[in-house]
Amino acid sequence: MIELEDNVPLARFTTIGTGGPARWFARPTTVAELREVLAWAAEREVPVEPIGLGSNLLVHDEGVDALVLKLGGELAAARVEGDMLVAGGGAPNAVCLHRARAAGLGGFEFASAIPGTAGGGVRMNAGAYGREWRDVVLDAVVVDAHGARTLTPAELDLSYRHSELPPGAVVAQVRFRLEPSSPAAVKARAAELLAQRKATQPTNKRTFGSVFKNPAAPAGAGRLIEQCGLKGHRAGGALISPRHANFIENAGGATSADCVALMSEARRRVHEAFRVELEHEVRFLGPIALPSL
Repeated sequence: MIELEDNVPLARFTTIGTGGPARWFARPTTVAELREVLAWAAEREVPVEPIGLGSNLLVHDEGVDALVLKLGGELAAARVEGDMLVAGGGAPNAVCLHRARAAGLGGFEFASAIPGTAGGGVRMNAGAYGREWRDVVLDAVVVDAHGARTLTPAELDLSYRHSELPPGAVVAQVRFRLEPSSPAAVKARAAELLAQRKATQPTNKRTFGSVFKNPAAPAGAGRLIEQCGLKGHRAGGALISPRHANFIENAGGATSADCVALMSEARRRVHEAFRVELEHEVRFLGPIALPSL
C-alpha cells in the first residue's frame, strides 16, 4: 500500500492559497497504485478528490473529510505517439504543450491559457479561445475501485464546462488527437494566446481562475459583475479583481469564506439586476455552498 498522509494542509496545493487540511492525502504514480488507493477508499466509503494543479479549486477552511489525490510519476508525464499526445491525468497542460510543440503537433495551443492538467481538463471539459477538450480528446482512461476503462468524449458526455465522469473515478490517462504543424508555428500561436490572457486577466495574482460559467445571455459573467459595480469589491483578504470581475484575488490573508462571501454577493447582485442566475465554475471541496437566490 502506498503511503497515506493524514491531515495535510491543502492551501499550498491550491492557486488561491486558501483552505484547510485533507483528512487523507496520497500521491499515486502508477495505475496500479491509483487502483490500490481507490479500493482502500471504497472499502471505507471515503470520498475521493483529485486536485490536479489546484487551479480550479476552493477548499473549505475547515478542510475536507476525503482522500485527496495528487497524481505523480507516470500519471503526470506526457509523450507523443505519431499524431497523438498521450498524457497522464496529472500532466500539467504546459508540459503537454511542450511535448506537442517539440513534435511539431498543433491544436493544443489553446491550453496554454489554462493552468491545469490533462485529467482536470477532461473533468470539466476545459476550454479557452473557442476550443475545448472535446475538440481534441480521442479517449480517456478512467480508473475507479473496480478497475480501469477507456471512455470516449461521447461516453464522457463532454459539454460546456461539464462531464459525466463517474463519482469516485479518476482520469489516469488522456489521448489527444492533434494535427501536423511546426514547432515555430505552435510556439507563436501559444505566445499569442498567452499575451491575450495576460492583457485581460490577473495572471500575476493568486486566483482560482474563472469564478462563474458564462451564461447564455446577455453578456459574460465578468461583464455582468462589472456592470453591478463590483470590480475591486472586497471581503476580508479577498477581492473581486479590478482587472477582470470574474476572478477573485487573494489580496493577502484571504480565507475560502471570504471568497464565498464575494461569490454570493456577485451572484445576488447579478440576479437582482439582470435576472441571470450565475453558476459557479470553480470546484468546491468540503461543505461549501452558495445561498439560494
